[in-house]
Amino acid sequence: MKKSYTFLLALAAFAACRPQPQQSTSATPDTPTQQINKFSDATLREIYTLQDERKTTELLNLLNHPKPQYRREAALAFASVQDTLAIPQLLTSLSDTSTSIRVAAAYALGQIGHKKAQQALIRHLQQEPRPAVQAEVLEALGKLADSGGLHFLVNYQATNETTQAGQAWGLYRAGLRQISSEQAVKQAVQWLTDSKSYEVRLAAAHQLARTPKIDLSPYRQQLTTVVTSDESADVRMAVAQAFSKVNARDKAALLSGVVQSDPDYRVRLSAIRSMAGLEFEDIDQAILAGLTDQNINTAVATAEFLQANYAGVEGNTLRKALTQVQDGRVRAGLIWVILRNSPGKAKLSQEYQQLYLRTENAYDKAHLLKALSADYSNYQFIAKETFAAPQPVIGTYGMEALAAMRQQGDFPKALEQDFAAIFKQGIASGDVSLAGLAAGVIRNPKLNYREVYRDYTFLTEAQQKLVLPRDMETNIELQKTIDYLSGKEQSDTPQNPFTHPIDWKLVQTLHPDQQVVIETEKGVITLELFVEDAPGSVANFVELVNKQFFDGLYFHRVVPNFVAQGGDKRGDGWGSSDYSIRSEFAPLHYREGYVGMASAGKDTESNQWFITHSPTPHLDGRYTIFAKVVAGMEVVHQLEVGDKIRQVNLILRARTN
Repeated sequence: MKKSYTFLLALAAFAACRPQPQQSTSATPDTPTQQINKFSDATLREIYTLQDERKTTELLNLLNHPKPQYRREAALAFASVQDTLAIPQLLTSLSDTSTSIRVAAAYALGQIGHKKAQQALIRHLQQEPRPAVQAEVLEALGKLADSGGLHFLVNYQATNETTQAGQAWGLYRAGLRQISSEQAVKQAVQWLTDSKSYEVRLAAAHQLARTPKIDLSPYRQQLTTVVTSDESADVRMAVAQAFSKVNARDKAALLSGVVQSDPDYRVRLSAIRSMAGLEFEDIDQAILAGLTDQNINTAVATAEFLQANYAGVEGNTLRKALTQVQDGRVRAGLIWVILRNSPGKAKLSQEYQQLYLRTENAYDKAHLLKALSADYSNYQFIAKETFAAPQPVIGTYGMEALAAMRQQGDFPKALEQDFAAIFKQGIASGDVSLAGLAAGVIRNPKLNYREVYRDYTFLTEAQQKLVLPRDMETNIELQKTIDYLSGKEQSDTPQNPFTHPIDWKLVQTLHPDQQVVIETEKGVITLELFVEDAPGSVANFVELVNKQFFDGLYFHRVVPNFVAQGGDKRGDGWGSSDYSIRSEFAPLHYREGYVGMASAGKDTESNQWFITHSPTPHLDGRYTIFAKVVAGMEVVHQLEVGDKIRQVNLILRARTN
């Protein structure tokens, strides 16, 4: 719902006023006895509690409830529980008289993703009359199809736009799983060029962008037309990404034109990312344009592109660009490339070490520490700063830099033992990020650390010192590395215990369109919470807001044209709470401005969350969606790593009688 700018300012100003200590910390002045949202219904609370507790047997009983609403909610619960024991009854639910239940059952079957449902889904499509159900079944089929299921998907004859969109998303889901064919690719290109609906074009564009190991060179002309003329920036940016799979003589000129002319920064940076493998002299003007782009995300993406494709990059061009760049992250990226390609690294390294020591901002220091990793002779300096870092983000970036150095193809053999000692020190440091990052390097099979660490008790000792569920991400990393060094097959991923039940009293105080104002250094962002889709995640978020948990924290992770992420007390992405909450998956889709819970795997969420810059369908059904941006998206698009969250407040409502 659109709101006037004046009204939004009024709301933001009102929300910024803190409740006094004697006031209640509940979300709104409403009481749970009022019927504010659907969870005034005790049976719905029971269903969501059973989902939260992963109680399959009890939920299966509710699939037979006489009331359709409860059957639907029970079916949807299995999208989060994901127990294969539910497949037979969910297949039965595909024949329910209620359309909404059939849609829910299809979605849940896709989320479970077991191939034994494939033939039943195909058979059901022969008799299903409703487009909404057809679409959900087709998309679910893409999540579990083998080559036979793919053949059915490609050749399915959709008779309406809704069903065709489901078919297109089904092919996208199959492509994500590397289930593709030349016919599937051809169909996607055809949909893009036939001016189909937005949903069909978006799915087709992402299919081409995300399906690995396909050659799109034969479709260069059609894709050129789409990337330069499609009315939707969402479609253009995905097709620009797909150009990484096109080999053509005029590719550099084409992508350079997009970088310098498309009105949407997300398309521009997608074009830059697709320039990998091209000669620098053919794209240098586009690169300079990217580094000085009016949107900071484009500049960051360009600097990252240069780091990933540093060979042949002309140093003088970058030194000139360095004088025009103010952002610390972009500057550090350019410094890395300049240092990496310089024949006289010693003098430059000394200069940049001094710059690091003079820098006060923790995030700028962290970026510069990474930049120093371009010269192997800096490893002792980086290691010293990593283990002595006063702020976690500096140590984390330092260990990331050391890990990257060790995994470079030209790593000096003479330094192998020194780096092995550094990683062992990281494991023993007691710091969750240093231990987790070091563990990831040690199990790289190309480095053959099995010969170096014949005694790996230091890993098990570090694992025993972790506090769970808070340190689950590090626990998972250590366990994977222990399995690798011991020569065992990978253990099952450690599961978080159930530690944080849904606060139903709090949930019942929240309106279905409850809003939250996030005040940042760049401006105000307003969210609408999806309490009826993700009550546990919303209640957890609101509880943290009421405790002022997020106030004064930073956006610690910004991936251009992907997400801006915050909510971490450590400020480096490795900070969790002393509890975890359950994943909640509903038939929602990540589009621009959707808000999800960050996690290290299913059921490991706690306090970190992210906002999407654009459609990111590969996150659907894997990360809980609990809100969307309803105002301030222009602020989201300008956020940088290190931008402060000044405060977060609920927009309160007056009591209605």
